[in-house]
Parts: sequence; structure tokens; C-alpha cells
Amino acid sequence: MDFILIKLVYECYNFTFNKYAKPKMNFLLTVLYKSTTVLNQVLKVFFCYCLITISLLSCEYRIDQTNLAKNPDLAENRSKDTKNQVEKKFVTIIAAGDIMMGTTYPSSLLPPNDGKEILDSVKSYLRGGDIVIGNLEGPLLDKGGHPKRCIDKFGNLSRNCHSFRVPERYGAYLKNAGFNYMCLANNHANDMGTPGKKSTMRVLDSLGIKYSGLLTNPIAIIEKEELKIGVAAFSPNNGTVSINDHRNAKKIVSELKKSCNIVIVTFHGGGEGTSFQNVKDRQEYYLNENRGNVYRFSRDVIDAGADLVIGHGPHVTRSLDYYKGKLIAYSLGNFCTYGKFGLGGEFGIAPILQVKLTSSGEFVSGNIVPIKQINRGFPVPDDKKRAIKTLQRLLKQDFPESNLVIRDNGELTVTAQ
Repeated sequence: MDFILIKLVYECYNFTFNKYAKPKMNFLLTVLYKSTTVLNQVLKVFFCYCLITISLLSCEYRIDQTNLAKNPDLAENRSKDTKNQVEKKFVTIIAAGDIMMGTTYPSSLLPPNDGKEILDSVKSYLRGGDIVIGNLEGPLLDKGGHPKRCIDKFGNLSRNCHSFRVPERYGAYLKNAGFNYMCLANNHANDMGTPGKKSTMRVLDSLGIKYSGLLTNPIAIIEKEELKIGVAAFSPNNGTVSINDHRNAKKIVSELKKSCNIVIVTFHGGGEGTSFQNVKDRQEYYLNENRGNVYRFSRDVIDAGADLVIGHGPHVTRSLDYYKGKLIAYSLGNFCTYGKFGLGGEFGIAPILQVKLTSSGEFVSGNIVPIKQINRGFPVPDDKKRAIKTLQRLLKQDFPESNLVIRDNGELTVTAQ
């Protein structure tokens, strides 16, 4: 019995003769020869099994390496297969519009039950995303702060100046709903001055919610498994990264693309209201403020490497666009804006945008979830699907030659050009 087993192992050993397997087999053969007791007879069989297994694996390795050496195309194809496996990984980005869940300034105006259920009706549409984006319109600060002062074109204090102060505990509502990124580049980031910005960043940091858009924090990087997703944010407002400096914006995006698989750009720009609902290739001015050329800006950052562009600011839904294989959403409207915002007509409906990208940022598919606000600012699904209808209408008006298609159920597809 011993002789047969050892002979079999020895033949396998000679056949495979591999520098990686040989040291292991030498050790096992030594143990096998020295085994003499009845118990070790059992061990002999086990060791022989190990030796034969190593031999067969080594043999397979040698044959595989020989084939690769003889056939370089096979090695190249294997490399492509590995790359394709990585490429098949998808990233889901979900984005919502403006968020202001209640304020304690200038007087207290908070939702019922302290706003604990304000996002409950829509959180099922948010929680499935790898990146879930919102535009935070108001600092998270419990008390104090330095309310901003707005100056009109005549140098006087403007009546069109609204400052918000959202309780810090409301940040947890964002986290519980699924948000993991907040755009801070907007006209309300500085509502409570430096104390408001510091408090907002502290609260978001404590919740693990990333943010960007301030001059002190222009970008954010979110890691998901093996992927890095960079998010840069821009606006025309003081203390934020300027939407009007396209050269700097392109530099930020191109640098971010060097270290990230996917780059998302968010912005707060364009005039406000239905009179500014259509997207045009021009500078937009509102309340004596240059709100940027969002059409040109979006194309410039895509040219620099952005894979998805998401806009906020006009408080109404604006068109989607498709440029060089990348999706643009010019405004996602009012998502959750309690108490202080007019919510009639177009102001009270908005889309939740769901987008699937490849791991290298290519557009795969998209979907629109239409919502409306009720009870002064609670977002809920809209059975009438008005936001979808608005987007279909605007796409025809603003980009009639686009190969982007918005279906009646909200599905986004791209037709061949």
C-alpha cells in the first residue's frame, strides 16, 4: 500500500516539476516516509491526497502558462474580460431639488410633530442610491448666527431677502431618508453667516453626509466599494465656488476626474420662477444678480470630464438635456420647502431623478419619480405625474433635436442618432 501511494506521488511530482509546488511536496514526502505507526497510516493517505492535489493544480498552471505563451491573443482577451467585469459595475445616483424643512428665523415656522415625518412618503425612492443628492437651502443651526443682508440695485436693503435657520436635529431627517450628499453652493448657505456654515458642516460631518460648494470645501469624494465618485458644486453667491468662472470650474472638474471614476457637478443657477423655466444659451439675471449661463456652464464642465450635471435654484422644474453621452438636469425644482415657499402650480411639483451610470461614468438608464408638496411642504408621490409632463414639454421646447426620450412612465432612454 505504502509503495503504491508513494510511487503515484513520485510520478506526479516528476511530471509537474514546478518550482512553486516542489518545496511543498518535498516537505510532505519527508513526513510520508517517516510515518510508521498505525495512526500515521491514515495520515499517509491524507498527505498523499494533498500531494496529488498540489501536483494537479501545478500541472494545470503550467499548461495554462504554456498556452498563454503560445497564444498572446488569449492573454489579451483575458485582460479584456477582466476589464469588462469591472466595467459592468453600475452606480445609481438619485437627486432631489431644494430642501428647507422649516425655520426658526425670523420666527418659528416648523412642521407638525417637529417635522419627524416630513420625508417619510418619499424616502423609499431615495434609499436605493449609491449617491443621494439634495440642495440644502438653509444652514443647520439651533440659535444665534448673523442673518445676511441683501442690497438692491440702488444700494438699499432689499425686501426680497429671506434667511432661514433650520434646527440642527433636522439633519438626521436627511440621513434617515437616505441622503449622503448635500449641495451647499446656493444663496442660502450664508443665511446665518460663518456660525451657520460651521454648524452645518459640523452636523453633516457627524451624520456622514458629504457636502461641497463652499470656497473652503469646493469638492467632496464619496467612495463606494472600489469606486471613487467626486462631486463639485457651484453657484453665483458669495462664499461659494463661482458658476461664472468657467475656467476655474473646468480646472476643478478635470483635476477631480484624475482621481475619481465618476465626477458629478451640481450647481445653483439661473433665474427664478416660470418666466425663467426655459433654458437658453445666455446669461441670466435675477434680482440684480448674475445667475450664470447654465447652458454653457453645463457643456463646459462635461467637456472637462463631468459625467452628470444636476441643477437647482429656479424653484421650478427645468428641462433635461443630453450632451456627448452625459445627462444634464437644469433644475429639479422644490423638493421639500416648508412654510416659506409658494407652492402653487409649477412651484409645488418636482422630479426625483434616478440615474444609472457605468463605473466609468457612461449613461445607462434613468427614471423620473414625480412628486408634489402638500400640507405646506411635505413631499409625496404625484399620481398625476405632472413633473414628467412638464419635463416632456420642456424637452420639446428647449431641445427639440435631442435624442433623449422621456416616456410617460418616467423612464429615460436615448435613441440612436
